[in-house]
Amino acid sequence: MTSIFRTVMGVAFDDLHPQLQRRFSVGLASGEACTGRGVMDRVWHGGAFVKPFLALGATRNILVPRTGRNVPFTIENVPYTDTYGRETVTFVRTFRLPGRPRRFDAQMVLSPQGDRILDYLGTHQHLASDLHFHAEPDGSLLIRSGEHRFREGVVDVRVPELIGATAEVRESYDDETDRFRIRVRVTNKHFGPLFGYEGSFEATYTALRTCGVRPGLRPVREESRA
Repeated sequence: MTSIFRTVMGVAFDDLHPQLQRRFSVGLASGEACTGRGVMDRVWHGGAFVKPFLALGATRNILVPRTGRNVPFTIENVPYTDTYGRETVTFVRTFRLPGRPRRFDAQMVLSPQGDRILDYLGTHQHLASDLHFHAEPDGSLLIRSGEHRFREGVVDVRVPELIGATAEVRESYDDETDRFRIRVRVTNKHFGPLFGYEGSFEATYTALRTCGVRPGLRPVREESRA
C-alpha cells in the first residue's frame, strides 16, 4: 500500500523535495497524520462583487470571506476510511482572522481510475473538483483543479464556466528556514482573481493510533459520486 498522492503521481512523486514526499505520504499505510502550523502573510480576495459568493461559501466552510495579513494558520491532514470504504485525507485549513476563526474544509480521495484526486469541498461535500498533481523541476509541488461539479440529492451538474473557478496551489520546502511555503490562487476565467493566500508553516507528524480523527474534522455529509 502507498499514499493516494504517490499513487496518482507515480514515479514523478520521487522528484518532489524529500520533505514534500514525507508530507504527502500521509495516509492509512503510513499510519501518520500531519498538522501544519504557521502564518499566512496575506489572505486576499477579489473585488466587491466576490464578497456575496465568499460569504455564501463560508456557511459551509468553503473559501474565506475575510482578508488579512500575518494570519495564524493551521492545516490538518488526517487519513481515515469514509462511509463508502474509501481512503480519505482531510485538508482542513483554519485561519485565525480577527473576529473569529474561519475554516476552509476539503477531503481528498483517489478517483476510481487512480489517475486523479477527487477534492470534496465543505462540510456537506456539495462541491467536488478533479485535482492534478505535478512535480516541478525545483522539487516543489503544483496542484491544479479541473472540472467542478455540484451534487445535492438527485442533482449532479457541472458548474458552468461563468461562475466556476480554477484553483492553483504551489507548495515548496525552504531548506534555509525549515518551513513549508504555500501559495494558493483561485481565479475565474471571466472575472479574474477571486481568492487566495500565501505564507509558510512547520509540520509535525502524529501516529494515527494516538491522535485518531478529532470530532468536527470529518464532514457532516459524505458524497459517494466520483
